[in-house]
Amino acid sequence: MGGTFDPIHYGHLVTAEGAFWQFELDEVVFIPTGEPWMKEDRVVTPAEDRYLMTVIATASNPHFSVSRLEIDRAGPTYTRDTLETLRQHEGEGTELFFITGADATLEIFHWKDPEEVLGLAHFIAATRPGYDIARFEAEAPSRHPNVSVMSVPALAISSTDVRERVAEGRPVRYLVPEGVKTYIDKAGLYR
Repeated sequence: MGGTFDPIHYGHLVTAEGAFWQFELDEVVFIPTGEPWMKEDRVVTPAEDRYLMTVIATASNPHFSVSRLEIDRAGPTYTRDTLETLRQHEGEGTELFFITGADATLEIFHWKDPEEVLGLAHFIAATRPGYDIARFEAEAPSRHPNVSVMSVPALAISSTDVRERVAEGRPVRYLVPEGVKTYIDKAGLYR
């Protein structure tokens, strides 16, 4: 499961758990982006903080782990490079799945080497509450044989909202795991 995780929240965790069960995965590896090239228009929390929050949030689930693959890579991080590295590490016989939001899936054709990316893994496009699924189903990526849609329970939580709430001094308890909330407070993030 790739993402910026700035910060990771319960919506991410529910999505990962849903994919784990629905697609009968062996494990879910969270891969926080190092330098997200598609978010150059905004300030992104340092990679090490996002990595540590992801470790804290996933520690209690034995089916979840967190990779430093993109955090430790210098320069912009591209999904194609990550999937190729995972393929080399896991071996050709391993079936890779890439869990992401349906909104991100629509952006695949703006990614680096989109056709190659779609050939390296099976994409699980998680829908969010209020998301226009009809629009998604009309777009080309949704009709690709390596893309499956997965509905996620109605958790209208976004990292953007969490960052805004922290900046405004509003509560984020029950939006992020308690350990992540504590980390945000102690590190002074999003203020």
